[in-house]
This record gives sequence, structure tokens and C-alpha cells, in this order.
Amino acid sequence: MNPKEEVRLLDVVALALDLPEYNLRQGQVGTVVEILAGGNVFEVEFSDREGRTYESVGLTSDQFIVLRFEPVAPTTR
Repeated sequence: MNPKEEVRLLDVVALALDLPEYNLRQGQVGTVVEILAGGNVFEVEFSDREGRTYESVGLTSDQFIVLRFEPVAPTTR
């Protein structure tokens, strides 16, 4: 993730790596539900299609990417 990019509460994210200790694999989708440690750690909740949480893990921003559903506005120079 771009270090200048701000992670926000309720952002939808995808894992950038496997976390076998939690039975999570790269690409699994979760939601940021808490911002911790002054914005350095993010509690990400992983849920099934029925909305049942199956894992909640504290992650750093280098362990996931924020998914975007809208086009990004062009930057001005």
C-alpha cells in the first residue's frame, strides 16, 4: 500500500500475503473495523457471505491493500 494513502474505518481490504496461523490466504477480503496504535495497526474483520465473522486480526498497512470501487481523480500538477 502507498504509505501516503490513509486507511479509513470501514475500508474494504484484501490480504497481500498468507497468514496461515489464522487460516487466511492472500486475496481474502476483509473490513477495517478499528484503527489502533495511532494509525499504525488496523483491526480487520473477515466475514463469510452471510456476514458471520470468522476471523478478526490486527494488521499493519503493508499486510493488505485497500480496495477502491470508484475511479481515482487525476492529480493536478
